[in-house]
Amino acid sequence: MSTRLFRLGRTGLFVAAGACASICVAGPLLTSHVPTPSGWRQHDMRRPKPPVVEPGRALTESSAPADAVVLFDGKDLDAWQSAGGGKAAWRLSDGAFEVSPGAGAIQTRESFGDVQLHLEWASPNPPRGASQDRGNSGVFLMGKFELQVLDSYKAETYADGQAGALYGQYPPLYNATRPPGEWQAYDVAFHAPRFDKDGRLTEPARFTVFLNGVLVQNNEMLTGNTSWIEATPYEPGVDHGPIQLQDHGHPVRFRNIWLRKLPERAAPTAADRHEPKIVELPQAELDALTGVYTRGTGAQAMKVDVTRQGGHLFFKLPFRSSPLEIVPVSPSRFELPQTDGDFEFEKDAEGRVTGVKMRIGDGGKNLLTKLNP
Repeated sequence: MSTRLFRLGRTGLFVAAGACASICVAGPLLTSHVPTPSGWRQHDMRRPKPPVVEPGRALTESSAPADAVVLFDGKDLDAWQSAGGGKAAWRLSDGAFEVSPGAGAIQTRESFGDVQLHLEWASPNPPRGASQDRGNSGVFLMGKFELQVLDSYKAETYADGQAGALYGQYPPLYNATRPPGEWQAYDVAFHAPRFDKDGRLTEPARFTVFLNGVLVQNNEMLTGNTSWIEATPYEPGVDHGPIQLQDHGHPVRFRNIWLRKLPERAAPTAADRHEPKIVELPQAELDALTGVYTRGTGAQAMKVDVTRQGGHLFFKLPFRSSPLEIVPVSPSRFELPQTDGDFEFEKDAEGRVTGVKMRIGDGGKNLLTKLNP
């Protein structure tokens, strides 16, 4: 949740930063609601709570992979700054750092998009408070999308505000928290939102999250930026941002934070794309290629059944339920339209088809002999 605090009697209410910019103005308001992804109202107390599952053995600190960006290794907060700029004013002790209530959020100096993130946290012990006023903090990817940090061990709150929740949108699949004071681990795969050249959203942000080794978010798509009461729309074109940790007035501790920048999958260039140059063959020539081809003997033999349907040739493997088309690029050579592979048919001196050399990827050419050529 956000960092602005109002006190109403004994209850602390945290209001999304910048909320007054949209609700504390004179005159008529034009609003655009961001729907919840599930149909449940945000923070609905009637929403079913996730089942409790006891996580595996106690957490032991994991070491960062060789290509990781280490954000905290127990020594200093050099990778961090105050969310408003300036020094990160949280407390360091015993290889961890702790929220300094009232100091404000901190965030990484660097901005990130797609990442694999590892982070460990511990809520205060003994616990104090109830519901959202109990060991509360948060991890904001891109400074906008919150993965909730909360003491949810044998504690009640709304489902979409528990530890492991994508706050306000998706409750965790399970409550896999450990008791207060014990170290908990988040492992996150984050896919940043995508936009077209005009800044229009083409893909929403997505999260996969493990809490203490238990899958609690499974490739969930966020409908907008995290905010208390209701999500806010995506900011056009914004696909990078800092990792931010929230000051929610509780001395939550953190340690062993690292991430890996995830690459885009390479798309083929026009030169990489291969379109078979198909030639036309008479049906009689296609029929001569049909039949059963085999390599090996006995139960381990691989058999391929080549058939014709109209003007097209297909091959059927025993472990596939449907045949695959192969297209002619010469009278004896056929290619797979969607796979890097080809079939080169062989003939004897009398012109009878005796076998086929089949290649898939870098598997080499496998010679299959035609039965009853």
